[in-house]
Amino acid sequence: MTSMLAMHRFKLAGLLIAAHTGLLLHLLAGEIKPLAVWDWLDIAGEGGSAVLLLTWTGLLLKSRPAGYVTNLLFFGLACLFFSLFMDTVDEFIVLPDAVAWDGWLESGPMPLGFALLTMGIFHWHREQLAINEQMRNRERVFREHRQFDKLTPLGDANYLKTQFQLALTEAEKDRQPLSMIMLDLDGFSRVNREYGHGEGDRLLQVLTQLLLLNLRQHDLLCRLAGDRFVIVLPHTGERQAQVLAGEVGEAVRSLAYKSSRHGERVDLSASVVALMARDEDADTLLQRLNIAMARAKQSLTVKYG
Repeated sequence: MTSMLAMHRFKLAGLLIAAHTGLLLHLLAGEIKPLAVWDWLDIAGEGGSAVLLLTWTGLLLKSRPAGYVTNLLFFGLACLFFSLFMDTVDEFIVLPDAVAWDGWLESGPMPLGFALLTMGIFHWHREQLAINEQMRNRERVFREHRQFDKLTPLGDANYLKTQFQLALTEAEKDRQPLSMIMLDLDGFSRVNREYGHGEGDRLLQVLTQLLLLNLRQHDLLCRLAGDRFVIVLPHTGERQAQVLAGEVGEAVRSLAYKSSRHGERVDLSASVVALMARDEDADTLLQRLNIAMARAKQSLTVKYG
């Protein structure tokens, strides 16, 4: 596999060509200084700094893909390296007094390099903040994935309780009502018995999509257990929740679901109840919903029994 460094080979080649061009200009225009006048402290300081900058440049290109931020960082480091390299070359070669361009080669790239490097670090900082946010989101999803139902893309009972507490806190803060709807398919066991559990699973998946299409954007749908679903309704009073519950029940009855084996239509209906949250936790409200659902199921049994 091609390494990152190989992707940036033209950048490195251009930097080395520029450095060699500067060295060649000094050799053509000047003379090598006698060994006795070499300033070893300046050579070590300027030359060592140039080597370190070249090393940083290599590490940068080896670890980053091509792009705007990488280019800013590279050209910033390249200008600083070139400036220090020219300073180092000046320690070995003496130029005539008439030559003035050496000062531009030594000092000109330095401020430009710092400016480009500062811009690159600024955008790199913003890039890292975005990456950190993505990592936090992934960590949250990884931490919460065990609270999602394996059959449908919905949260389970534990996820429902967690989200309800958050919604309840938000509702109390904003002084807004909060309601919940519970939906239970009527006679779902008959589907499993007559068509098989595979068909029942497929029905629940289709039902999930149907419910999601009939909810508002800020509503939360969770699968409580089996064929029982719960919907959290932020900023919703009990009367409006009752209306939404009726619409959900009607959507289930209107679903033209056909079995995968023979294509016959499976008639569906659901018991749906809605309650507004009081000063209570998720377990207490779910208990009230289960009681209301049991009464609705009992009424249905008496009606059709």
